[in-house]
Amino acid sequence: MRFTWLRCTVPVCVLTLILLLRVDLQLRSGTLPAASVTARLRSGYERRSDPGPRVTGAPPGAPLKPGAPLKPGAPLKLEDVYIAVKTTGKFHATRLALLLQTWISMTKAHTYIFTDAEDDELKSEGHNVEVTRCQEDHSQQALSCKMSAEYDGFMSSTKRWFCHVDDDNYLNPGALLSLLQSFPQNGELYLGKASLDRPITAHELVQGNKTREVHFWFATGGAGFCLSRALAQRMAPWASGSQFERTSALIRLPDDCTVGFIVEQRLGLSMVHSPLFHSHLENLLLVQQKDLSSQVTLSYGMLEDKLNTVEVKGGFSTEQDPSRFKTVHCLLHPATSWCP
Repeated sequence: MRFTWLRCTVPVCVLTLILLLRVDLQLRSGTLPAASVTARLRSGYERRSDPGPRVTGAPPGAPLKPGAPLKPGAPLKLEDVYIAVKTTGKFHATRLALLLQTWISMTKAHTYIFTDAEDDELKSEGHNVEVTRCQEDHSQQALSCKMSAEYDGFMSSTKRWFCHVDDDNYLNPGALLSLLQSFPQNGELYLGKASLDRPITAHELVQGNKTREVHFWFATGGAGFCLSRALAQRMAPWASGSQFERTSALIRLPDDCTVGFIVEQRLGLSMVHSPLFHSHLENLLLVQQKDLSSQVTLSYGMLEDKLNTVEVKGGFSTEQDPSRFKTVHCLLHPATSWCP
């Protein structure tokens, strides 16, 4: 009887020991699946994502400047923010000129214009102009090339935040600063607004000329987005130098999608969704005039064959100000010399 009991018990003990050793090995190597991240952040912002595995042991990126450390309790200032505007030569006299007249006139010293064409007039006026080697078209390669230049420009500075906008965005500097101040300044943060109501699906190229399906949130560049320096530094292995364009080519999607891919799929972090960024892909008529002062970005463009702008009353008619940016600017900054 005792022999029979031992014969049954010993295999069970051995199997249990093997399972315990396997679990211990997985815990040490980090191969157990990570729990999904869902956390409420302050001010009603929500962190959501469908992240892939966190990647560790990535090769180091290009040398980085660590950014001037903030003293404990020191307030964030607008000069701590690297504002990058993406444009192209054919829009210098139209889209970009409107931004120069309005919000860039208030943020000139820390706004950096990334374009594909030389412009002596812009430089003579003292603007920070970065002429890239990128193509003039709106292709995935051209867009990613300019975003790569923006990222490298920020990383070579000592500023605390990187914020990207397009040349059809109105940026409200005061609202931007209030938003950034509401988050931990040493945190790894990716702020923006998704253009989709679900994570995007992409097919990443992997070894053997195969692909794997990946899902991630991304902040649309058409509404603008911001990255903290702590996060931007961790992105370096996939974003610095030529790496950003190579990463973009892996998923065959443009610049804003590539940023989301790096943050959520390579780093396993989550995008912070904010309703304060706006692109022309949404119905801008839903933005109320009474709420304009708290919005970080606005836009304009065509939506369903109609001009899509915020509805705002002021000193300029729609013929004089089709984008409504001048009217918005004068409502927010009535002391501006050219405002009626």
